[in-house]
Amino acid sequence: MTRTRPDVVAFDVNETLLDLAPVGAALVEHGQPAELLAGVFSRTLLTGFAVTAVGSWCSFRAAFEASLAQLTPLSAADRSAVADAFKELAPHPDVEPALRRLRQAGVRVVTLSHGSPGVAEAALSRGGVGALVERTLTSESIRAWKPDREVYLWAAGTCDVAPDRMALVAAHSWDCAGALRAGLTAGFTSGRSERVYAEVFDPPHVQGESLVDVVEALLALPAAPA
Repeated sequence: MTRTRPDVVAFDVNETLLDLAPVGAALVEHGQPAELLAGVFSRTLLTGFAVTAVGSWCSFRAAFEASLAQLTPLSAADRSAVADAFKELAPHPDVEPALRRLRQAGVRVVTLSHGSPGVAEAALSRGGVGALVERTLTSESIRAWKPDREVYLWAAGTCDVAPDRMALVAAHSWDCAGALRAGLTAGFTSGRSERVYAEVFDPPHVQGESLVDVVEALLALPAAPA
């Protein structure tokens, strides 16, 4: 199926839009190496994927704190304090020009995370780009985690567009793979933690090093038939 320029672009939040550096700094403040963040974040995702696979659910924060308990000697109070650092995140430098480019082209912009409600809104407002985002969506609303197919279909339905009229942009191969399975257009950015797209998944429709590169590739897709 030939892909056309999307009407709506949904962005993943953690790592894709927001820099997790404050969480790494919080680990250091509590006596843990900043490098541990990658392992804790990956374990958090693994936990979320697993609870979804077995038909259960937990919040992102609960999964994050459980991962800290597994990988660090931190007390419950310290784990909670590190998790609070997600409230201090800010956008990466390429976020503002990418979102502005889409809005100037008449494309709607939303976010799609499995994080706690309010976190994305606060961070985007802090970074001065909140006005560029039509709405922030979290799969906590349907008690599921990406890459469950239903999350992407729910997002498309919430935005009142067919799945093939929505694109998902993410810094994670697995997220793009989930979007592809749901019929969305997928865009991958290699400028974050994953330097290359995982070849075990079907390839994304577009990719680029920065979010601006990915956005320009989406906008270069042919217009949908009238």
